[in-house]
Amino acid sequence: MTQQPYTEADLRAEAARQHADLAKNSDEGCVGDGMERGRVPSVETEKDGSARTWAELLDPEGDDTDEFRAAQQEIHALITSAADVSTWAIQLGAAGLTPHPAMGWYCTTSGWDTAVQIATHPDLRPDLVAEIQTAVRAAVDNVMASTGCTVTHAEEPTR
Repeated sequence: MTQQPYTEADLRAEAARQHADLAKNSDEGCVGDGMERGRVPSVETEKDGSARTWAELLDPEGDDTDEFRAAQQEIHALITSAADVSTWAIQLGAAGLTPHPAMGWYCTTSGWDTAVQIATHPDLRPDLVAEIQTAVRAAVDNVMASTGCTVTHAEEPTR
């Protein structure tokens, strides 16, 4: 039996490289195609929480063509300018971990300064996950405050 000429680390590194490449080199046309089938979460239409698709919200072939294309361009820009967390994402998946929403901090004078995202095993008790999140939030709050920063945090950093 021949030994594999590559390691598990090699597989993960290649997966991360391709993951990053797919994001950085995404095709704007493919983004539009995906949008047509993708649901818009803020526009819930059913009691079960299902939402209309982008094509239902903004007709890409009708009166809403310009608005659809503007949204398509913004989504494409978000994809291509996203932070490269490919290696982290591949490692999480390989380890069977589930990411939780990011926690973000900013000083009132300078915008977003720090974001932390944790991941846990899906079987970890919810009270332990909450305790970990509380501890991380408190630790970062303390460090930020010790620098004279007026600390504000949110579950998900945004613009």
